[in-house]
Amino acid sequence: MQPVAKNNSPISEPAVERTEFDLSYYGWRVVLAACFGVMAGFGSLFVYTFNVFVKPLSAAFGWNREEISLGFGLAAITLGVVSPFLGRWIDRFGPRRIILPCMTVYCCAILSLALLHAALWQFYLACIVLGLVGNGAAHLAYSRSISTWFQRRLGTALAFVMVGAGLGAMILPVVAQAMITRAGWRAAYLSLGALALLFGLPLSWRYIRDRGVVRHETASVAHSGLTWQQGLRSFAFWIIVAILFVSSVSMNGAITHLSALLTDRGITPGDAALCASLLGGSSVLGRIGVGWLLDRFFGARVALVVNLITAAGIFLLAHASSFSAGCLAATLIGIGAGGEAAITPYLLTRYFGLRAFSTLYGLTWTFYAAAGAIGPVILGRAFDLTGSYTSLLVVLAGALSLAAVLNLFLPRYSDSSASDLP
Repeated sequence: MQPVAKNNSPISEPAVERTEFDLSYYGWRVVLAACFGVMAGFGSLFVYTFNVFVKPLSAAFGWNREEISLGFGLAAITLGVVSPFLGRWIDRFGPRRIILPCMTVYCCAILSLALLHAALWQFYLACIVLGLVGNGAAHLAYSRSISTWFQRRLGTALAFVMVGAGLGAMILPVVAQAMITRAGWRAAYLSLGALALLFGLPLSWRYIRDRGVVRHETASVAHSGLTWQQGLRSFAFWIIVAILFVSSVSMNGAITHLSALLTDRGITPGDAALCASLLGGSSVLGRIGVGWLLDRFFGARVALVVNLITAAGIFLLAHASSFSAGCLAATLIGIGAGGEAAITPYLLTRYFGLRAFSTLYGLTWTFYAAAGAIGPVILGRAFDLTGSYTSLLVVLAGALSLAAVLNLFLPRYSDSSASDLP
């Protein structure tokens, strides 16, 4: 089914590509709605604010850092287990029918964290619920819709969606820390849940549609490309997964313990929150810059540079002992984190098309989330055993540098796999 012009008549595919430069093109409304949805979603609001709650929760209930980090790990593991199923449902039913209920449950789960008591299982249960619906309130769901609207500006469109996560990562840690300082951690969780409800649902309800399900059209577009079984037999898919796994272990571990690490070294909680905010701000620049590069250069080479930047940031964080050093490390990690978020969905569309895009993306999230669970827990254990994060962070930076080299083995894009792109 073809896209529809303003007068509801079909327009040609070349015309669709030309309209990608026009801000009145409906696809940009989808981008805006997705941007705000991602900003309030799991990958931004929960992940990037988790580190500022580590010490308050420990002080309130006597939980150690490994126990608190395990909550993050449970959310990540759960998210990884359910992501392929979410992806399959998104491919079958469309993103809108998945995003709206998942976002509603997600907001309620964030709000429920304000009601925690000393029983650790309550914290873990809330984290598991967040993991169950997390990718239905994150860029896994939104990327499918965006990918049906753009081809020539797909990298840029995905980057602007991921800007939402960057803005959330920049603003929300500071908001959370300010609320913790002034009114306590319970008020902070209530504020975050209200923000998620305000930014996540209304625009998604109004604008999120696949191309071909707008105005008078009711049927979804039939997409070609590889099946998910064919994707799993592809060498390129497993290279992407391997790099993503190592990146997730390293990056999520560093981000989760960023505030605790810096305050351990004499940096004030406010300055540590500013470093976390700077990480989010630099991730915005990373997303925009990487999106621009992806539309102009071979994605695997762009990914190589992004992974090396992330590794450099983690290495610097291992030795950071001042506010300026923490800022530099956070900036580099943020650039890498922002770029990585745009690279994976972009490469999947280019290598495998849109037929099973969400299913394959969900499968990459299984590995990403499992690694994301491992990173914070092993760093928490390293600190509890040795009183330092330094040695393990250096090892993780080295491992990511080696994994980055795998990008050199990715093949050129297959024209047939992307032949259905809009």
